[in-house]
Amino acid sequence: MHEFLLILHLLLFCYWLGGDIGVFYSSGFAANPKLSLEARMTAAKIMLNLDIVPRLCGAVMLTVGGLLSEFVGVTHPAWQMYAIIAVAPAWLALELVLHFKHDTPLGKGMAKFDDPFKWLIVIACVASAAWSFSTGRLDEAPWVGYKVLVFALIMFFSLMINRTIGPYIVGIQRIAEGKIDEAENAAMAASLKQVKWAVIGIWIALVVEAVLGVAKPGG
Repeated sequence: MHEFLLILHLLLFCYWLGGDIGVFYSSGFAANPKLSLEARMTAAKIMLNLDIVPRLCGAVMLTVGGLLSEFVGVTHPAWQMYAIIAVAPAWLALELVLHFKHDTPLGKGMAKFDDPFKWLIVIACVASAAWSFSTGRLDEAPWVGYKVLVFALIMFFSLMINRTIGPYIVGIQRIAEGKIDEAENAAMAASLKQVKWAVIGIWIALVVEAVLGVAKPGG
């Protein structure tokens, strides 16, 4: 079980970071007004279809990491273990609905829970790490707590992306309709530029997560 979870953990990291880089790279072509609408729409389709990969990886990562922490001596009370296990299917369901049913009443209704759910994850991660550090549960493996806090930071970056990506999504919709004006092109480009710091922040945070997992500082 430990080896299986460890391999899964590594694969999730690779596909999350690699997929996210691919999403951002293709997003630039979709926003480029010098390209034809057909080329921009093709880039947008590639971006949107690829986007589900890092989303699903992020949805499963917290559960896999929580289960792995048991093998380094960080035990969890029953209620916490149930919560750790339940996060993955609940989060996966949310992301799948948002991706494949975004234009349906179900998808639009579930979209309202995206930000609140991520804020809940941020709060839960920070509270769990603070409680674990204060009670000495992480004395033998403090790096586990650091990883949980970095994960909370990743979710914060994701929330910041959601706050400013709106005009870019509107631009994609206008391209799909076959008509987009200069003002919408400018708003699309500005939106993409505004989220860049948070996107790069996620990439750096993921690398930090990998370094913590390998170096295990304090362990």
